[in-house]
Amino acid sequence: MKNSRSSQIKVSADGAGLVSRAGVALLRELTVETGLGAGWTTAMMDTYRGLPIHQPGRVLADLAVMIADGGDALAHLATLRDQDKLFGPVASDATAWRVLDRVDDGHLTRLRQVRAAARERAWAAGAGPDPAVGLVIDIDATITIAHSEKENAAKTWKKTFGFHPLLAYLDRPDVSGGESLAGLLRPGKAGSNTAADHIEILTLALAALPTSARPRPGDPDSPRVQIRTDAAGATHAFAAAVRASGCGFSLGFPIDADIQDAVLAVPDTAWSAASNIDGDPRDGAWVAEITGMLDLSKWPDGSRVTVRRERPHPGAQLRFTDADGHRFTAFITDTTGGQLADLEVHHRSHARVEDRIRCGKDTGLRNFPCRGYAENKAWLELSLTAADLLTWAQALCFTGNLTRCEPATFRYRICAIAAKLTRTARVHTLHLDRDWPWCHQLATAFTRLRTAPWPT
Repeated sequence: MKNSRSSQIKVSADGAGLVSRAGVALLRELTVETGLGAGWTTAMMDTYRGLPIHQPGRVLADLAVMIADGGDALAHLATLRDQDKLFGPVASDATAWRVLDRVDDGHLTRLRQVRAAARERAWAAGAGPDPAVGLVIDIDATITIAHSEKENAAKTWKKTFGFHPLLAYLDRPDVSGGESLAGLLRPGKAGSNTAADHIEILTLALAALPTSARPRPGDPDSPRVQIRTDAAGATHAFAAAVRASGCGFSLGFPIDADIQDAVLAVPDTAWSAASNIDGDPRDGAWVAEITGMLDLSKWPDGSRVTVRRERPHPGAQLRFTDADGHRFTAFITDTTGGQLADLEVHHRSHARVEDRIRCGKDTGLRNFPCRGYAENKAWLELSLTAADLLTWAQALCFTGNLTRCEPATFRYRICAIAAKLTRTARVHTLHLDRDWPWCHQLATAFTRLRTAPWPT
């Protein structure tokens, strides 16, 4: 059925001073306040013989903003370039390609250091969590499909073709998109439980934290940081590295035949009711500790293993290690004290990283657009930066639902706002569409960003 109102609207191409996606300007301004653009320019200037027309840090920051706005290819930089009234001169696609091509491993390390400094500034301005209550870093891997031949793309363990990046996110339930700390691009054939890769991502993730939030091994007043992974991270080498870094751990523990025998030997009286995240008892689920029934001599001192027994959901497939009609999962942690049900809920909250990765796939991680491996590693860093920009903007500039909404919703409500740009007495004014439901929230967000206590 034809929309009668649309058919009656007269259309003309004579609008003046109009800009679309005006909310993206908030994210671009955030790259200035956090020092990302200027810092990345300093990090990359030694790759130029003279003064470039487009500062490399500005080009990289614009790419991160473009990704935060939903772009997944360098050609989408046109969404900023076509709005020159609002964003000014923006680099061409060819220039952006050349800047990415200059990011080798050494310069990638510098970009990461600048992003860590930007995080420190953002947290100081009010966009961060409270380190005093403890921080939790979730590590997990994902598969990114490649639809063409790209350097180091390979067959994955899921019989697909592409890459197998390993990612680290700071667990922040207050924001939906998640704050990304580090990413390690790996070939598709990379193993799931490679200890060396987990140790490397741990090092990168801790270096990405503000200095005051990093653990100090041996210092009783050190910030508390815990590392969570699924069973892929449960290796002796990785657990030892976590302990050496001054962090605690909560790692999924694989259930083999020996663990199964120990579980079946647990008396019924030793099982206690499991809990939901809200603290209420979880129907049909129980937890028990089996530390004394296992040889944990190769694990760090104080390690303990907890098992969860649950009736399978309708349609769930039992594994060979499941028995007695129940599904079993286990984890190993060095957390002392606490109720078993609380420890199990805390570890099960690692599942939130799946939502972080899902949102990351909607923010640049679904596709690595470059042919070269080095360029795709730079793209991964920009994608993580894009996730950070969204998180910092939500935490610092908004309240209520706009703080917690996922990236796709944030783009629709905030980034997509249309506006009119005027100039009066040398003052540019961005007139947001007053009929847009979230125009006042965006106007307030700009004020909060500009009046935040940024470090000098």
